[in-house]
Amino acid sequence: MASPERNDLTIYDQYAQNWWSDDIRWVRTLKNLVPGRLKWFDRHVDWAGKAVLDLGCAGGFMAEALDEKGAEVTGIDPAKDAIAAAQAHAAETGRNIRYDVGLGEDLPYPDAQFDYVVCVDVLEHVADLPKVLSEVARVLKPGGVFLFDTINRNIIARLAAITVAEDILRILPKGTHHPAMFIKPDELQAALETAGLILGPTTGLGPRGINRRGDLTFGPLPLRTVIYIGLATKPAQG
Repeated sequence: MASPERNDLTIYDQYAQNWWSDDIRWVRTLKNLVPGRLKWFDRHVDWAGKAVLDLGCAGGFMAEALDEKGAEVTGIDPAKDAIAAAQAHAAETGRNIRYDVGLGEDLPYPDAQFDYVVCVDVLEHVADLPKVLSEVARVLKPGGVFLFDTINRNIIARLAAITVAEDILRILPKGTHHPAMFIKPDELQAALETAGLILGPTTGLGPRGINRRGDLTFGPLPLRTVIYIGLATKPAQG
């Protein structure tokens, strides 16, 4: 069980009004992760015309990137103020993205509604991982794809994601993660299989450079020691 000092999900509402301002370093870090994630996701799926759920969308960085690629995007997150920020920015930029407030453990969508479910920087925060994965499988169409990333559970990941990222570099707010909630790849594979999803390729994800503002940029890496990214499929009927 996470302590009150860790896995602090209130930060997404606290900073919602500045989500799209580029004034907050850790929010820019989340934004900078999107191209690195898509660099790998794009190798495996074609977004155009697909119904996509961005599960844990926060203020809408991934959702808007998927909209740019021609997907029909729905975003959902429990952070009401972050969803309001996402809705406002979509309206300002003329994007047709649906945003809902809700939990991954109880998705308010019918069975087999989405071609893809994207879930990044989320699985290591949820209260009930098996239930979330069960819901993902339920709302995916047969043959649909679940695309994810999460943080591995080991001493190196703890040092990188908490000691370095939160305590030293301050590129994430202190208390963002709880190390006990990190997920080993074999644990995730077992949970996916229980939910009826078949794990596909995975790889690492991490810093690849620094931009002109001095912020980290990200992309795929060969090692899954800290963050790993992957996909799983829902078997097609028949």
